[in-house]
Amino acid sequence: MASLNPDKPNILFILSDDQGAWAMGCAGNKDISTPNLDRLASTGVRFENFFCASPVCSPARATILTGQIPSQHGVQDFLRKGNSLFLDKDGEEINYMEGRTSYVEELSRNGYVCGLSGKWHLGNARLPQLGFDYWNVHASGSGDYYKAPMVVNEKFYQPENYVTDVITDHALEFLQEQKYSEYPFSLNVHYTAPHAPWTRENHPQNIFDDYYENSSFDSVPVENIHVDQLNKDSSSATIGYDSENRKSALSGYFTAITEMDRNIGRLLDWLIDNEFQENTLVIFTADNGMNMGHHGIWGKGNGTYPPNMYDTAVKIPTLISRPGHVPQNVVNEDLLSQYDFSPTILDYVGIENEREGKLPGKSFANLLNGKPFGEDEPVFVMDEYGPTRMIRTMDWKYVHRYSGESNELYDLRNDPDELNNLCEDLNHKDTIQKLFADLETWYQEYTDPIMDGRKFNVKGRGQLGRVYDSDKPFADDVVFFRDV
Repeated sequence: MASLNPDKPNILFILSDDQGAWAMGCAGNKDISTPNLDRLASTGVRFENFFCASPVCSPARATILTGQIPSQHGVQDFLRKGNSLFLDKDGEEINYMEGRTSYVEELSRNGYVCGLSGKWHLGNARLPQLGFDYWNVHASGSGDYYKAPMVVNEKFYQPENYVTDVITDHALEFLQEQKYSEYPFSLNVHYTAPHAPWTRENHPQNIFDDYYENSSFDSVPVENIHVDQLNKDSSSATIGYDSENRKSALSGYFTAITEMDRNIGRLLDWLIDNEFQENTLVIFTADNGMNMGHHGIWGKGNGTYPPNMYDTAVKIPTLISRPGHVPQNVVNEDLLSQYDFSPTILDYVGIENEREGKLPGKSFANLLNGKPFGEDEPVFVMDEYGPTRMIRTMDWKYVHRYSGESNELYDLRNDPDELNNLCEDLNHKDTIQKLFADLETWYQEYTDPIMDGRKFNVKGRGQLGRVYDSDKPFADDVVFFRDV
């Protein structure tokens, strides 16, 4: 059977796409239905202050797998090119992750059978990479929820069913295959939900209509469109400009999460029914946060130019459960980031991290064992999006833009919604200088000069090639909402 050895637990890593930390019932959202995420929180730890490494999908996903920051692994924006030969608008394959090492590879070398079902979006979706044995993946980064482009065994197919169901079906196939294996499993289930599109025809209409007809969406603020909002060729851009469009978009977004939640319930039930719940570490998180009208923005970090670093874009939902081992119904407030996943997972299963000291992350396995984090030094988290970098402490957030656009400083204790930029307030000059110095020191330690995001013209419109062998690695077709 798959591992029943408590020292070698199985791992189920569930990743959503563009889900704000605010978009769960267990986080206090009374509008949304997420009963299975809520029960996962009740049987484990909900992390209140968990952050992405970059507020856009591909860089964040690369960080989760490698433990490297974007200025180490070189994925600085969502991959607009190089995902699949099978896609008309793409039509090529680029090995963006060439030369990188993942925690999955470390697990595989230590006897784990590793599978991926769902979104990849790190280039060349046709071939398994970074240690995965089972590979049934979305050929693109996003798209319609029905007839989604998928790849398995180097073959392209388009299932008729709702893609969230399809991803779960494949994940359950993998689990069933591992049921009688003598080896532990590590399964990554990467949903495309709740990424756009959010139109009614893309989601189960009964759920969509229920939200549309019965929810006032009081959990989401109504604000004027942000001055830097981009106009983009997708439904994630300017759809909230009037009340009807707002209602429709939120109905689709909430439906996508509720349907994903139902499918997560299928996975959790399988663990219970097959008596693997107590020996499987379940991790649920997202690649990045999402503004759904927050701050007047419809989109994540690349919803605006320059990219925004509001908590709604960079803070991600994170739940970790293993009944009988991980503390139950706990809310943790430590500052943590995606670059901490890799060392934590390896530490938790007792595998020596050969790259320790070369990576920015630290293990928080102690927290999963009911112990303090154990940090004596000041704790802060860092985010980056090309030439935009952020440092965040419990009390302060400073956003520095090397491209010359205005910087930001927020007093989070007194201004948790980040409404009052204090950067021009001379009373906070010393605070800014200290935060900037800490930011510079940290990035200097971990940045690969070839991959240094400060020197690239990243505008949130997509990466077109590897930064070290492309003449123009980033798209720059920026159009503002105010100009159309």
